[in-house]
Amino acid sequence: MSRIAPSIATLRILDANINRASEGLRVVEDYLRLGLNDRYLTELSKNLRHDLSRQIASIIPSLRAAARDTQNDVGTSVETASEYDRCDEAAVATANIKRVQQSLRCLEEFAKLVDPEQARTIESLRYRSYSLEKAFVINADSRQRMANRSLYVLVDGCRSISEFMNLVSDLVSAGVHIIQLREKTLEDRELIERARLLREAVQNSNTLIIMNDRPDLALVTQADGVHVGQEDLSVKDARQIVGPDALVGVSTHSIEQARQAVLDGANYIGVGPTFNSETKQFTTFPGLDFVRQVSQEITLPTFAIGGIDLENLNRVLNMGATRIAVSHAVTVADNPARAARALLEQLATRGQTVAMESEVL
Repeated sequence: MSRIAPSIATLRILDANINRASEGLRVVEDYLRLGLNDRYLTELSKNLRHDLSRQIASIIPSLRAAARDTQNDVGTSVETASEYDRCDEAAVATANIKRVQQSLRCLEEFAKLVDPEQARTIESLRYRSYSLEKAFVINADSRQRMANRSLYVLVDGCRSISEFMNLVSDLVSAGVHIIQLREKTLEDRELIERARLLREAVQNSNTLIIMNDRPDLALVTQADGVHVGQEDLSVKDARQIVGPDALVGVSTHSIEQARQAVLDGANYIGVGPTFNSETKQFTTFPGLDFVRQVSQEITLPTFAIGGIDLENLNRVLNMGATRIAVSHAVTVADNPARAARALLEQLATRGQTVAMESEVL
């Protein structure tokens, strides 16, 4: 189908929606850049805005300007109360990404009158805007849910129920923020029993419980979420099982995997292995450089993991990490509660220092 000369009405509609989409994307980009300080999401938004600009460049600006009639636009005086109702920065960004999507839909439909191929490209931009919205909405929600949660401890089922209960009770009393039940040897019934006992142990506390690898058992035992690895169920498949409100975490071993986790809708990511670990063996170690890379680029809640203990914790925090996941550093300590408190104290001290430095800047 050949391109035809657009009417004044079509040009006005295209012009209004080009402006609306571009303005909305700039608002979203500024939120991601200056509000979240998230380099990766900012890059996604910026690329989308630039691709839109390139795509609509063929709609001649002089024709659009000639058709524009802002003074006689009947829509400029039409307002709704909700237009000025925003509770926080995230709400501003969400309202504007919705505005972008609506504008892209209008552009897509009316571009069909001018150039059907261009309409298809705009459609692909609209789909990208949905992915961007999903990523930053889940990011904002996850940051809120994980606020002030910096110590994540992985435990196994122990040799007996009494040993297990003593351990998890010590961790809860110490103030551990998240406990993951990671057990590869117990039968499902025993694992479910341990998970339910863990649920009882965290009652009336601020501690969350996560099931490793098993979204089905997370659902059965009413855990707060599930953690999956790169070889396990995908974030999407885990989410189908545990539902939209449960936490889904994923292990990542490269910046590409971390970026994909953001797009997949993970609530948090594990970043590592940082050092050699007694719990799990790896042939390669992304190490501290990976921790730094993620800290500089991604603001989704991130837990550095792998061989971290009180002795090397500062090296991890110096890379920009604010959260850690540990196992042996606490679970095999002579006094697990005391070991956990020592890590919490160091994490809190570092967090206060960073906050004070931010205020000075």
